[in-house]
Amino acid sequence: MVRTGTLREQDLVSAGLVEAGRLEEITRVAGKFAVALTADVAALIDPANPADPIAAQFVPSGPELEVADDERADPIGDARWSPVPGIVHRYPDRVLLKPTLLCPVYCRFCFRREVVGKRPAMLGQSALERAFQYIRRRPEIWEVIVTGGDPFVLAPRRLADIVSTLDQIAHLAVIRFHTRVPVADPRRVTPALVEALAAEKAVYVVVHANHPRELTPRVKEALTRLSRAGIPLLSQTVLLRGVNDDAAVLEALFRSLVATRVKPYYLHHADLARGTTHFRTGIAAGQHLVRSLRGHISGLCQPTYVLDIPGGYGKVPITAGAVSAAVGGGGWIVEDPAGVQHAYPADPEH
Repeated sequence: MVRTGTLREQDLVSAGLVEAGRLEEITRVAGKFAVALTADVAALIDPANPADPIAAQFVPSGPELEVADDERADPIGDARWSPVPGIVHRYPDRVLLKPTLLCPVYCRFCFRREVVGKRPAMLGQSALERAFQYIRRRPEIWEVIVTGGDPFVLAPRRLADIVSTLDQIAHLAVIRFHTRVPVADPRRVTPALVEALAAEKAVYVVVHANHPRELTPRVKEALTRLSRAGIPLLSQTVLLRGVNDDAAVLEALFRSLVATRVKPYYLHHADLARGTTHFRTGIAAGQHLVRSLRGHISGLCQPTYVLDIPGGYGKVPITAGAVSAAVGGGGWIVEDPAGVQHAYPADPEH
């Protein structure tokens, strides 16, 4: 079992994670989309299970080369809303800041898979300063979301510089980091990294986790190190066929996150990234899964099921409604978690 280092496509066979006969296949995939696994992720994979949910997320496979007509290189329209390099300004009060396109691991379903792991991997100092200037000049920007790539692959000193610069912008109130590092490479969550996040403004960390097996004792220690520093933790999960499209799996994941002081924030419907058809569920199936959790787990454990509208039109909730207008008007029909319908009176007249 591999326990140290980062695995690339050529390492997967020697690590016993891929059969030798598949090397050509995964090499062709790696020619299009970046490949990397950390030792922590590799240690979770069961090579004897062809449907292993961890392997499905990180080990490349031939279906990634099959591109459907409705899939896109930029499925959520980042480029449309990028006024300067490193900035995406899709919503009026917040921007994305992308200082790096490197990740500790490359998810096979990533909506930025066309750009992550490619060169130039880092935003140069002049481009970074231009991004900061863009934020300084727009008082409507209330929140900056530092993403990428994964910002937690940066050295603590560079992270501290970014936090310090944003902390000095008067009109900002919130600095948010999106990261896979605490789950995929928890050793990086050092005291120095945690200290680099210290600020007068509110700093949030949103972690990406898709399966309960990812929340190992070492991962929970890393998350606890962040929470004990007073940093609120949220999570994002992508609904993936063959990985977590099962109510019991999602329940176990969300319960484990909350017990580790991480609030499930978003459950994403998988985006229309190229070569990811095999990961996507139907929206109706996703709605059924989310509704099946209601009434069975605490509200703390329930994220919002969302879809990023292709083309850059924004994120919207797509949870099935529990309330509908009664036939003929004059009231509402409300469905409880068990699927039983109940009458509710009409809206009051004013």
